[in-house]
Amino acid sequence: MKIALAQLNPTIGDIPGNVRRILDAYRRAAGMGAEVVVTPELSLIGYPPKDLLLKPRFIADNLAAFEDLARQVGRTALIIGYVDRTAEPRGLPLRNAAALIADGQVLARKYKALLPTYDVFDEMRYFEPGGDPQAVRCLGRCLGLSICEDIWTQDAAGPAARLYHGNPIEETVKAGAEMLINISASPFVMGKFAQRAALVRAQAGRHRRPVVYVNQVGGNDELVFDGGSFAMSAGGRVLCQLPAFEEDLGLVDLPDGPAGEMAELPSDVEALRRALVLGIRDYMTKSGFCEAVLGLSGGIDSSLVACLAVEAMGAANVVGVAMPSRYSSAHSLEDARAVAANLGIRFLVIPIDGPHRAFEAALAEAFAGRAPDTTEENVQARVRGTILMALSNKFGYLVLSTGNKSEVGVGYCTLYGDMAGGLAAISDVPKTLVYTLCRHVNQAHPRPPIPERVFTKAPSAELRPDQTDQDSLPPYDVLDAILDLYVREHRSPDGIAAAGFDAKTVARVVRLVDRNEYKRQQAAPGLKVTSRAFGFGWRMPVVQRYEPG
Repeated sequence: MKIALAQLNPTIGDIPGNVRRILDAYRRAAGMGAEVVVTPELSLIGYPPKDLLLKPRFIADNLAAFEDLARQVGRTALIIGYVDRTAEPRGLPLRNAAALIADGQVLARKYKALLPTYDVFDEMRYFEPGGDPQAVRCLGRCLGLSICEDIWTQDAAGPAARLYHGNPIEETVKAGAEMLINISASPFVMGKFAQRAALVRAQAGRHRRPVVYVNQVGGNDELVFDGGSFAMSAGGRVLCQLPAFEEDLGLVDLPDGPAGEMAELPSDVEALRRALVLGIRDYMTKSGFCEAVLGLSGGIDSSLVACLAVEAMGAANVVGVAMPSRYSSAHSLEDARAVAANLGIRFLVIPIDGPHRAFEAALAEAFAGRAPDTTEENVQARVRGTILMALSNKFGYLVLSTGNKSEVGVGYCTLYGDMAGGLAAISDVPKTLVYTLCRHVNQAHPRPPIPERVFTKAPSAELRPDQTDQDSLPPYDVLDAILDLYVREHRSPDGIAAAGFDAKTVARVVRLVDRNEYKRQQAAPGLKVTSRAFGFGWRMPVVQRYEPG
């Protein structure tokens, strides 16, 4: 059976646009000789639709589009994802659905059985789980349909899986499925390619069935979907591999035909770069922004964001702004100017000494008798944030904030200052990984955009004389290791100290993480690229008094 893998980039809620994407892929696949065309999970409405699912008109529009689309499907079968209503009077009114359509008729409907409700997933808020397994006859073959989480069962996925009571894949095989088809919207995190391949290989081997896995691609809010769709033989051999981070259409002949397209998947650091670029591009274009602006300080973080923004939107659509103060070093402005020139972006220099002194004068009477402290430092950051937002308002730019995960984690950032912006592009990238990624970016260019001095100078916010980050924070390699154990692995301070870290340093870092939740909950959305990000999957109370031991 010739099966087309249609790796699509839908926009959430753009039902007419998504229908056009599906039909275009369908018609091209039919022209290639495909007998079945497979699209991703909820391909009709985009994933995740969140509380759009609570709007009755949205559900009605989705169903009307589904019916109209079905009428346009010919002999070549089409599998799409959509939202269906439940028939039962009790329970939630909606189901996450897949449909197999041919000759204008819906041959089968499959409802997602395992509803993820962890991290960024919240499907039990909206959907009723599916019931009976679905294996359907199509062109002489029995196909087993499943949706995303249905394939992530405990026995096949190992420690990455939830301990679900049911096993939809096993039940589908018992119902007679000869081939397994899984439609997914599985977001990117580093290491996900290998994890998915191991998962599907385990399912294929256990059930001795070939598997087709079709994943969504593109950015939707904080999430980036990497695609990387593939088909695998019953013996665990990859027969078709679509590229990551781009739309594509591939054809494979199962179970015994020749192999299809075999794209090479990127390395971890290259995947991270491409995920961030795609996330920035889709966040901007799907939101209607054409141009980006960022504070270009001459430091490593803003240099990286400038490089990513240029790759995402083009140099003509990126503006870098240097905002030197009386504490800024000469090399900071030189390095910022060099990065802008190397990238070919517009570069503005707007000094902030005047506004800063004006704030100091205005606050002098109120602050009388108080020594200068971080208050005055934060005023500088807020002046810079105000300038960037003014440029955004005047010219319609999207402000890209440049804070990394290490800073966001411990609150080493100024609310309404350097945190101001529409998208926190690297807020899930630890500082040590920022350096690695910048080296990778430089190596990919014949003329490296980031000057060597940016790598070698001590990181500094330059808000007071001779300031460095390590005046206030542990060395970044230590800080990042502690943050990873506390944030991603949920280890206790005692457990982290037992792993070889200074107990006082651990206690201080943990205290900073816990006490700065109020800042993170007011931050711009940040692109998720690790398994535990400070985003909508991180749900910590702001007001709490738990003291971890």
